Amino acid sequence: MSVKVAVITGAARRVGAALVRQFHQQGYNVLLHYRHSKTDADQLAAELNALRADSVITLQADLLQSSSIQDIAECVENTWQRCDVLVNNASAFYPRKLADCSEDDWNTLVGSNLKAPFFLIQALAGLLKQHHGSVINIVDISAERAREFYSLYCMAKAGNAMMTQALSLELAPEVRVNGIAPGAILWPENDDGEEVSNPDRLQAIPLKRLGGTQSICETVDFLIHSASYITGEIIKVDGGQSVK
Repeated sequence: MSVKVAVITGAARRVGAALVRQFHQQGYNVLLHYRHSKTDADQLAAELNALRADSVITLQADLLQSSSIQDIAECVENTWQRCDVLVNNASAFYPRKLADCSEDDWNTLVGSNLKAPFFLIQALAGLLKQHHGSVINIVDISAERAREFYSLYCMAKAGNAMMTQALSLELAPEVRVNGIAPGAILWPENDDGEEVSNPDRLQAIPLKRLGGTQSICETVDFLIHSASYITGEIIKVDGGQSVK
């Protein structure tokens, strides 16, 4: 039996990198997609390939380009001839006031959070169906709870949530499609890649702490390996923030 394969977008750093490590530890081969973080991607792949040769491949791609979507699908098929899991993790996230929104902002935020995941699912659907695979879309609690100055981002994530539900119907029974809606998982980063903490934000979270990458990894693992009768669901991972 051939080794299972996971495709993870935006996987060079932070949550994406943690998911790469988890799937690799579970015996998967992994396609690690990145856009800008080549050094991080190459270092992570080298570390894991040292443990198991040729088990991780990296692929640089701008998911706003349709040709890049096909590059990912072709790379997986040519390398391993299968895909068992797709995690749509890559996402652009930044504020923009209505008066300042441009078409480029629309293309970036809607493109990365909705268009790219949709067409990547389309491109990999055939391989996913062959092995009764799963898709995990990283949504956001902002899909249901609007944030001031983040209208484009919230709209895109709301579309992502509906995409998850709609495609769970269309791809059943062979493929399960679920989503995870994170809250405060890690502190945001500044332009230098340094985390910027804001302890006051924790007061809005009943559990009074960040979730950390492990909270997302645990939920992905549950949906992939312990929830064979769940599809079309979006699980909030937000420390209870959306309840308030």
